[in-house]
Amino acid sequence: MTELRNARHLSVHDLRRRINESDIDTVVVTFTDLQGRLQGKRLHAAYFAEHVLDHGDESSAYLFAMDVDNNIADRYALTSPGNHGEMLLVLDPQTIRLLRHQPGAVMVQCDAVWPDQTPVVQSPRTILKQQLEAAANREYAVLASTQVQFMAFHTSYEDAWSAAYRDLALANQYSMDYSILGGSRLEPLLREIRNVTFAAGMDVESVKGARNPGQYEIGFGHAEALTAADNHTVFKTMAKEIAAQHGKAITFMAKYDAGQGNSCHLQLSLRGVEDDMIFWNNQGRTKIFESFVAGLLATLYDFTLLYAPNINSYKRFAAGSSAPTTIAWGRDERCAVRLAGQGRSARLVNRIPGGDANPYLALAAMIAGGLYGLNHDLELGPEPSGSIDLADLPSVPRTLREARQAFASSQIARAAFGDDVVDHYSTMADVELEAFDAAVTDWELRRSFERM
Repeated sequence: MTELRNARHLSVHDLRRRINESDIDTVVVTFTDLQGRLQGKRLHAAYFAEHVLDHGDESSAYLFAMDVDNNIADRYALTSPGNHGEMLLVLDPQTIRLLRHQPGAVMVQCDAVWPDQTPVVQSPRTILKQQLEAAANREYAVLASTQVQFMAFHTSYEDAWSAAYRDLALANQYSMDYSILGGSRLEPLLREIRNVTFAAGMDVESVKGARNPGQYEIGFGHAEALTAADNHTVFKTMAKEIAAQHGKAITFMAKYDAGQGNSCHLQLSLRGVEDDMIFWNNQGRTKIFESFVAGLLATLYDFTLLYAPNINSYKRFAAGSSAPTTIAWGRDERCAVRLAGQGRSARLVNRIPGGDANPYLALAAMIAGGLYGLNHDLELGPEPSGSIDLADLPSVPRTLREARQAFASSQIARAAFGDDVVDHYSTMADVELEAFDAAVTDWELRRSFERM
């Protein structure tokens, strides 16, 4: 019997029973792609029970070489000419969830392996599991949680597309940071998102209004890091589906307009084999905690591509915004890495990622960075004083091109993730950069159409 993550998940036995009783008619079989999106199929439950539940399902490897528009680039090693192979999706029985917003449906998440059962190393879930194994080799368990922001609109996705995503009706016309009244405007949608995601096995803590008009933030409880990444990915898809059912749209893009961007704060802590504290003792922060944070900071520039994977990600890093622009630690909300809590709640908060981050890649980068600090016994420098923006500190990469170059040339990244992973995600950045460089923007049209 596979141990359930919590009582809201279904066991394989429960799933079989519900299918036999015609309570479940649809099984959504998914995996996570490079962009952090769920991909897969909806299977009839009877077919799933007979042919897939015990054996997995076949899929195409090119799905790990698609951009957001589902264009396939042959420049990836696993999609080079003559190399469009098949892969197998192996079901993770701990991830079987009821989908309350889709009657008669459940979802299960998968790992991607080749026909010989070796992992597809480019898979984001595999990359995180690799780093969790490295932490486990040091007898550490990794706990994590996410807090992600999104913007909501009184506009359907179809109408937003037709309007070219311009002049959409924001859910709120003014900043409603922590406002109960402001949040009440969208409460029918927010309530359903909270309750449906909770029923699907996610430990929702709260939803609140955020700083930008129409912006909200949802927070989840601490869990094992793979669980946190699985939940985060499923939440984003479910929240969009529920919003669509309400005739509304939400976006997790890092920067929708000139206002406050959408962040994704990743909180992380370590535990020992007996669930004992690693980051804290009777004297306060431990040397392990400080070396882990020092390693995260030392690798942050090289690993930014895994925290901020898109062109738009770098629009958040604007001077004067609440997004971090320098590589610094502290207890200040503006720091790239904030140290929070004490005792069993002692944790670090990575504030670099935006709402568009792939949680598997971002958490994998945090663990790899922290382990680098432990392996090299790095010292944590003093906490910066005064204005973080004005301090003489190294800055985060300001463009995707800069982050791509840092990642591709990083020997630390190649040692931590392997050449296949580094080359694959460097290519992903190249594909995005070439698509952006070929696009003609609204700014160019307004500036040049008549007057140039």
